[in-house]
Amino acid sequence: MQVFHSLEELKAHIGQELGPSGWLTVEQERIDEFAGASEDRQWIHVDPVRAAKGPFGTTIAHGYLTLSLLAHFSWDQFELPGATMAVNYGLNKVRFPAPVPVGSRLRATGKLDDIRELAGGWTELTITQTVEIEGAAKPACVGETLTRVLWS
Repeated sequence: MQVFHSLEELKAHIGQELGPSGWLTVEQERIDEFAGASEDRQWIHVDPVRAAKGPFGTTIAHGYLTLSLLAHFSWDQFELPGATMAVNYGLNKVRFPAPVPVGSRLRATGKLDDIRELAGGWTELTITQTVEIEGAAKPACVGETLTRVLWS
C-alpha cells in the first residue's frame, strides 16, 4: 500500500505504478449477487450447468462486476490521508480483454497518468487500472479511471 500525505507527494508519482492490490477470489455467490443487483441474469453468469457446455466451460463474472471491483482494488493500492474525500468521476476508456471464470483470483495495478488541479480544493486523478487474472496471459479489465479528490 502506497501512502501519499500531500498533493505534492502524489504529483511526484505521475507516470509510476500504484499497487498492486491484494488478491480477491471471484466466487459464484458474488456473481449471483451481482446478477441480482444489476438484473443481468444471463446464463453464462448464473447457470453453472448450462455454462459448463458453453464457450467458456464454466460461469464467468460480469464485465461490469469486474469493473466495479476497481473501487475495492483502489483502496488497497494507495491511501491519501491528507484528503477529505475521493469520489468516482467517470471513465475514459474500458476494455475487457479476457473473461473471468468463476473461482479466479484477481488483483489490480494502476498507473498514475495525470493530475489536474481544479477549483475549490479539488484535484482530478487519471489512473489506468489493469485487473489481472492469476495465471492468465490477458487482463480481465483495463480502464482509465477519473477520481476527484478534495484536499483538507
